[in-house]
Amino acid sequence: MIRIPRMIMVGASNRNAGKTEFACSLIRKFGTEHNITGIKVTTINELDSGCPRGGEGCGVCVRLEGNFCITEETNNIFNKDTCRMLAAGAKKVFWLRVLKSHLKEGIIALLEMIGNDQIMICESNSLRKIVEPGLFFMVRNGKATGCKSSAKEIIGNADDIVLFDGNQFDIDINSIKLVGVKWAMKMYATAIIMAGGKSRRMGRDKSILPVNGEPMIKYIYKQLHPHFSQVLVSSDDALKYSFLGVKVVPDEDTDKGPLMGIASALRVSANQVNFVIACDIPEVDISFVRRMVRESKGFDAVVPKTGPSQYKPLFSVYNKSALAAINKAIASGNYRILEPLKYCKVNYIDLAYDQQLRNLNTVKDYQEFVMEKNDVAI
Repeated sequence: MIRIPRMIMVGASNRNAGKTEFACSLIRKFGTEHNITGIKVTTINELDSGCPRGGEGCGVCVRLEGNFCITEETNNIFNKDTCRMLAAGAKKVFWLRVLKSHLKEGIIALLEMIGNDQIMICESNSLRKIVEPGLFFMVRNGKATGCKSSAKEIIGNADDIVLFDGNQFDIDINSIKLVGVKWAMKMYATAIIMAGGKSRRMGRDKSILPVNGEPMIKYIYKQLHPHFSQVLVSSDDALKYSFLGVKVVPDEDTDKGPLMGIASALRVSANQVNFVIACDIPEVDISFVRRMVRESKGFDAVVPKTGPSQYKPLFSVYNKSALAAINKAIASGNYRILEPLKYCKVNYIDLAYDQQLRNLNTVKDYQEFVMEKNDVAI
């Protein structure tokens, strides 16, 4: 999967759904302050398989030479999708026509041409199979029935399904943000930062060790805040973390370990879906977190794993439905954090090699991390 956090991808669940209009709305909003590159991707099954768009005479297929073709749009007058994107305020617009079997080759060539440092708004369904964008929206005509085959395959990856009635969309575009150069939108979910540990192996409070000139917990919070409607801290020391400006939730009973911290925070959370993260994981893979939240429907928990018995319960998603199993474990006196999972419906997701979580458990771990960031340790 190619990760492009600088890209918003817009797909459509049916024809004439308003996909291009939604992409243009985003370009009009952000194009006044940022250089936006517009992209339209048209995939072709095979050159001899008929028109992939359901019509004839558009020239998409017959003019394709080789496995793909990249064209820069220079006209903002006509009503073509690429022209409309340019007229909306995109600095540049490119059209990638590509054989479906060579989609990865085509998008890599396009990225090499325009540069990975560009902020992008892209129209495509098929591209979502190989690209993890910062945000992915699926636009749907509210009056239409059914779903295109290309949409059925990836609709579960949508961060939001946007309904269009022909005049307006049912989403507040102001809820979409650029944080630095990465796209963000708050999910109806709570992030819970676990900060109640004793830090015995570190020998000092891990949560306030400096990273990029600020306490590590604030460094984590700033990564989470743009993506969650609520952020909580699990700790018995509310004063220590008052600088974050968020609710600090104490354990309902002491000396019961992180399981009690999770239970206490889940009970006061404003959302059914909750992402739990330890305060010693400084780098948050937001795209993976968003995937866990998306794939939490119908489960009590979503837990990453790195092997047959290597789980990451302190970088996991818990629905409030998991509380019954957690309460049962606590009542039995078994405070192992994995114990409740035996009684939960869990979606286990494999962590790829390049997604391995980095916990800073020891002074050596911390020193190596800050040295790699050219930071200053204490």
